[in-house]
Amino acid sequence: MSLFGKTDDSDNSSIIEELRRTIVSSNLPDHVHEVVKNELDTLSKINSSTTEFTIGLTYIEYALSLPWNSRTQDNLDLKRAERILNERHYGLDKIKRRIIEHLAVKILRTTRTPRILVVDDEPIALENMEIILKKEGYIVDTAQNGLQAVNNLKTSYFDVVLTDLKMNMLDGIGLLERVKSKSPDTQVIVITGYASLDTAIESIKKGGFHYIQKPVRSELLRSTVRDALEVKQTAKTMKGSVLCFAGPPGTGKTSLGKAVAEALGRKFSRISLGGIKDEAEIRGHRRTYAGAMPGRIIEEIRRAGVINPVLMLDELDKIGQDFKGDSSSALLEVLDPEQNQTFIDHYLDMSFDLSNVMFIGTANIADNIQGPLCDRMEIIEFSGYTEDEKTEIALQYLVPKQVYAKGLSDIPPEFTAESISTIIHEYTREAGIRGLEREIASVCRKIATDIVHSRNHTKNMTVSPDLIKKFLGPRKYYVEVAEEKSRIGVATGLVWTESGGSIIFIEAVHMKGSGELILTGSLGDVMRESAQAALSYIRSNAESFEIDDNFFKSTDIHIHVPAGAIPKDGPSAGATIAMALVSLFTGKAAKKDVAVTGEITLTGRILPVGGIREKLLAAKQAGVKTIIIPAKNRVEIDSLPDAIKKALDIHFADNLKDIIDLVLVS
Repeated sequence: MSLFGKTDDSDNSSIIEELRRTIVSSNLPDHVHEVVKNELDTLSKINSSTTEFTIGLTYIEYALSLPWNSRTQDNLDLKRAERILNERHYGLDKIKRRIIEHLAVKILRTTRTPRILVVDDEPIALENMEIILKKEGYIVDTAQNGLQAVNNLKTSYFDVVLTDLKMNMLDGIGLLERVKSKSPDTQVIVITGYASLDTAIESIKKGGFHYIQKPVRSELLRSTVRDALEVKQTAKTMKGSVLCFAGPPGTGKTSLGKAVAEALGRKFSRISLGGIKDEAEIRGHRRTYAGAMPGRIIEEIRRAGVINPVLMLDELDKIGQDFKGDSSSALLEVLDPEQNQTFIDHYLDMSFDLSNVMFIGTANIADNIQGPLCDRMEIIEFSGYTEDEKTEIALQYLVPKQVYAKGLSDIPPEFTAESISTIIHEYTREAGIRGLEREIASVCRKIATDIVHSRNHTKNMTVSPDLIKKFLGPRKYYVEVAEEKSRIGVATGLVWTESGGSIIFIEAVHMKGSGELILTGSLGDVMRESAQAALSYIRSNAESFEIDDNFFKSTDIHIHVPAGAIPKDGPSAGATIAMALVSLFTGKAAKKDVAVTGEITLTGRILPVGGIREKLLAAKQAGVKTIIIPAKNRVEIDSLPDAIKKALDIHFADNLKDIIDLVLVS
């Protein structure tokens, strides 16, 4: 009799036996089978009313539910992949080309004809094995001794090496060691007529795949080579770069990841990492704890039901860190192709192969991702859309989607290009298209309401700009530059934020004081240092700017960046701050429609900055006519759409003195 009441031993034994049958029929990997079998043996000795029995039972059931061997077959039709990407996304040509390149490399790696090296000092045995393997369609090279084989390895790459054990100059074990030191992924099969248990064990210990005794049977040779190639193929299937889509919200990062999964014919899963602070979210909890759970990586793979899904890790730049551990560091093993074949989840406490998973990360700003983590990924920048691209996306994708979602399919309203342009200019201010879709949805809801009220279900409505203004109300955004005027001490700049490019107005004034520099506007450390560097440059060149040396001793200088509630940082505003100060000290107004971006140095050099495309898009939308960017950013202009380059007068500068006449009113 148990302390907790009567135990039904028959139920306990039936559960154990059922699990034992499931384990036998599950075709588990050897290391998993051993762990689960031992756990089940332990359970059979425990009273079923105890907590340990429940924990152990849950663990075994979870381990059995994982897709250790289940996988989807990749669809490697490159034309189909291109068609799907183009159907799902307008524009993004450079990014789609990079994804196609990624898939093309995978196709070549997985469809390449295997290359095999056969090494034997017996000519007849060597010729027989060569004939058998060539009939299987393999590319076969031969060598008559170990040293000749080493020379072959220097000039060619081999998937499998078959070597005789007893050879002059360099024997099979020595060749095995040379092969593994040069190419650890190459599978080596040892063949000998002097078979012994000791030599078999030695060859396996040194990394040999298999050990075959002479005379070699043709069927055994074929099957062994086939098995070696299968192991090699599995190991290399998805090794390579991990892609990370970085760009402003609403530019299509997540949806493009889904399109990649569809193009490959794989299942898609997504994990949002924003705000995660606990390392256990990635690696799981030790199962000795009450309420222990596996990590989210393993759990998503279990839900997908296959070992090779496309797994999107969203918001990599927003991972937190506190006393519970560093979640970013926990992802290092997950994303490293050299380590993730033996990923250990704390709950499972046994290795799980993640090398078949295609990981795609996303971030708004790649610079905010931890350095070592960023180093394991290839960053693909998503820039903002041009107005023409937004219009096409709205007409081809967003409008039909919202018309269907709002029940207007039978009498679809017709949105004109002019009405979409009105929404873009007057009701949204973004690099992506989320806000645009929300406004289109709002218009569709109001149209649906009017139809229901009027009971008019026959007339198709044309949505004009006037109708947009009626439905959406007063405009939310204005062209900033058009509303401004050229003023002394106010310069126009271009910055890059999480939401894309933006223009800013940097204001500078001076007053009687003691030489203090006042900085306001929620500026970060880098932006404060840029302001100090700009002022130091001007003071050190006061004579060339016709400024009295004593002026700074009795004057306080105040630099302010409006929208003070929004934190601002980065080096891009350095040149703009310098121009605001030059305008202030020379008494010449800075032109309102000339925008500057670039990092400033103490010697007045203008250094390159990031986000050029996003900044130019923002400038065009804000009504800026002339752009001044660092000369070293010139290469980025070539890839811009012609519509942007034609709309803007773009100048390149190496030094601040080169742009003074362009910025200041003469």
